[in-house]
Amino acid sequence: MFRNAVRVSSSGRPARGSRFRRALTASVALLGVLAAGAGPAVAQETIGRRFFSDTLVIPEPFVEDELSLPTVLHIRRPGSETFPRARITDITGELKKRLTPTLELSVGGGLTYFEPDGASTSTRFDNLDLGLKYQYFASEAHEAVLSAFMGWEVGGTGQHAPGTESFGVLNPALLFGKGLGDLPDPAAWLKPLAVTGVLGALVPTRASTHQTRSETGELELPPERHPNRLQWGVVLEYSVPYLQAHVRDLHLPWMMTRLVPLTEIDLQTDLDRGSAGRSTGTVNPGLVWAGETVQVGVEAVCPVNRRTGKTMGVRAFVRIDLDAVLPGLGRPLFGGRPSPQ
Repeated sequence: MFRNAVRVSSSGRPARGSRFRRALTASVALLGVLAAGAGPAVAQETIGRRFFSDTLVIPEPFVEDELSLPTVLHIRRPGSETFPRARITDITGELKKRLTPTLELSVGGGLTYFEPDGASTSTRFDNLDLGLKYQYFASEAHEAVLSAFMGWEVGGTGQHAPGTESFGVLNPALLFGKGLGDLPDPAAWLKPLAVTGVLGALVPTRASTHQTRSETGELELPPERHPNRLQWGVVLEYSVPYLQAHVRDLHLPWMMTRLVPLTEIDLQTDLDRGSAGRSTGTVNPGLVWAGETVQVGVEAVCPVNRRTGKTMGVRAFVRIDLDAVLPGLGRPLFGGRPSPQ
């Protein structure tokens, strides 16, 4: 399943601020090491003249050879009848590898620092995430791309602890991307805009699970129900690299010419099992710096309602082209045909 979405269930999961700051500092330091060799954008994310940046929440509709390490999320989660309010810091990693020019396999995992109110801090390993993505359409003329995705959060592979589910979650989804570079010239300043998004489902492999007794041991809690969920989200980005190269050169400093401001809207809506129609999600305004071998991004995480939470968080990532790790890794394992046009 897509790891970076803020999901809310009966198991809120949180963490320690000092550890988050150290992780974020390490990410910035890694950017400094890699940025020296950065240049034009990565070809894997280019359709025609359009380069689409990586995103922090909504998955990209491209097949890629990429290492995401680390992605850091720090936020306060709301409490429930079984878990107190808590701060969490998720530190995750993901490897994406093209099997063919149009087929990608991804493997992700991570750990969570969990600091509940009035209780001791704990650390736990999350479930393993597997994904298979097929890019079945791309149009250079219209800067458009479509992909199909199937994800699987493998239940029971993480540390046995509250917040790590013992059941799996299947995540079929359609992914899309569309640049506005085909607009007429009078609308030239809108051409750097692009939209990407996801429409999918989160399908738990178990309808409900039994909960532990209350703290007093006197009351057996009712089973926790796990609804099927609609996953929907959209990203609006404005590409400064596209503006500079294809609209107007503003003679910006070099670092600014690689910036992509964006806003991601990530939502989930319950479909059944007693909570149909209830939605959670976040609005995530941020910025991505995109180079040839590395992309670095940071976003604010803004809950859309009280079910999601009441306080803002922050998310950051460092993503590295596999060719920067070891030359030769950034090619498909099988086949050499270009992506379909």
